[in-house]
Amino acid sequence: MNAARASLLALLLCWASSALALVAVPPLSGRVVDRTGTLTAGDVAALTQQLRDLEARKGSQVAVLIVPTTDGEAIEQFALRVAEAWKIGRKKIDDGALLVIAKNDRRLRIEVGYGLEGALTDATTKRIIDEDITPKFKSGDFAGGVSAGVNRMIAVANGEKLPEPEPPHWQSPGLSDYVDPFNPFILVFVFIVGGVLRAVLGRFIGAAATGGIVGVFGWFVVGSLAAAILIGFIVFVVSFLVQNMGSMGPSVGRRGRDSGWVGGSGGSWSGGSSSSDSGFRGGGGSFGGGGASGSW
Repeated sequence: MNAARASLLALLLCWASSALALVAVPPLSGRVVDRTGTLTAGDVAALTQQLRDLEARKGSQVAVLIVPTTDGEAIEQFALRVAEAWKIGRKKIDDGALLVIAKNDRRLRIEVGYGLEGALTDATTKRIIDEDITPKFKSGDFAGGVSAGVNRMIAVANGEKLPEPEPPHWQSPGLSDYVDPFNPFILVFVFIVGGVLRAVLGRFIGAAATGGIVGVFGWFVVGSLAAAILIGFIVFVVSFLVQNMGSMGPSVGRRGRDSGWVGGSGGSWSGGSSSSDSGFRGGGGSFGGGGASGSW
């Protein structure tokens, strides 16, 4: 019994050691994630636009990942781990595909979701690797190889019959598309009209009124009730928390700590990520190991 326990413990320790040694899956920061600096900003932008257009047209999601190495892990296992973590493709349609390149290992793989396996078959993905990608990689043209592979993957995916993509709807990662904190309308209401309303109606009700007015206006502008509600809520919070808004409107005789602006109150309105694709996320797609691998 003791020997069996010792053997089991040894196996668990070996498994834990191997799991800890695996290269961590990079976070999904966009449709193209280059951890090697191989692609220029222009290359990434061009590929991102192509893949964004594919998703808008077909609903399918395709992503690219370039890493230095998988550190001894088989490219097939690593690509599947990435696919399962990123969940590229729509949920229950599983129309995602992932191009993974381990540059220093000179290995790559196209991982295909269940929903695209009828078009991006193992044989087709192998031909894309051998005919479009690796010839350019061998000549040192990595950007050209990635672009050629992505173009052919898109062309094949275009021929697959898939459910139509849902009409565009508001999602929180795209909030920056609707909310511009430096918009003059927002600034006027938060810092001037908001101050007047707070002075007349009180801090809470005045802030709520300010958020409601901006939210209604936002509804007319963006055409999305959900976006308008969140915009109004953000304006309400800012209006409620910023001290001494009443000093921007009629005087109410405040003294002491409310006699001036609180330093740094605008810190939360940071510019955010410089990536134009930072709001991209997987749709919940599943993968089963379909695809092909190659080397150069």
